[in-house]
Amino acid sequence: MAQNDLDATDRRILEVLQSDARIANVDLADQVNLSPSPCLRRVRRLEEEGYVRGYVSLLDPAAIGLPVSVFVQVSLEKQVDGALDEFERQILSHTEVMECYLMTGDSDYLLRVVAPDIAAFQRFLLDHLTRIPGVASIKSSFALKQVSYRTALPLSHIEGTPEPAA
Repeated sequence: MAQNDLDATDRRILEVLQSDARIANVDLADQVNLSPSPCLRRVRRLEEEGYVRGYVSLLDPAAIGLPVSVFVQVSLEKQVDGALDEFERQILSHTEVMECYLMTGDSDYLLRVVAPDIAAFQRFLLDHLTRIPGVASIKSSFALKQVSYRTALPLSHIEGTPEPAA
């Protein structure tokens, strides 16, 4: 999967799908100036080649009772394969962990955790996170306000992608 394999039409299809994954193929084809059959073939190819990993509905966390978002920096006692694997395995079992990144810098991992309230986050922290073997330190920062949240990846760095309309 090389981004060089994408032509301008493929990139436009990806842009449209990122903004509306439920768009009907006929409407997508119209927006990218193709007839429906070739458009559908391109979408299927983009899916098969891994450019499109899946389709989701984005829910409003506050509307479903998860208004608390916490960024958690975790440092391990040792950064060896076994410790990293065990930490990652255990983190994957907790649905409140929305994102987990292996990091460079002061901490080994950065997590984004959602919770219905501070007490629920405290239970997650004390009952689960602190009990993972090898965890040396945990620093939590509560998000006060979400200023920006994007799910659409920028495609302008791929050669031939038209700039978005102003």
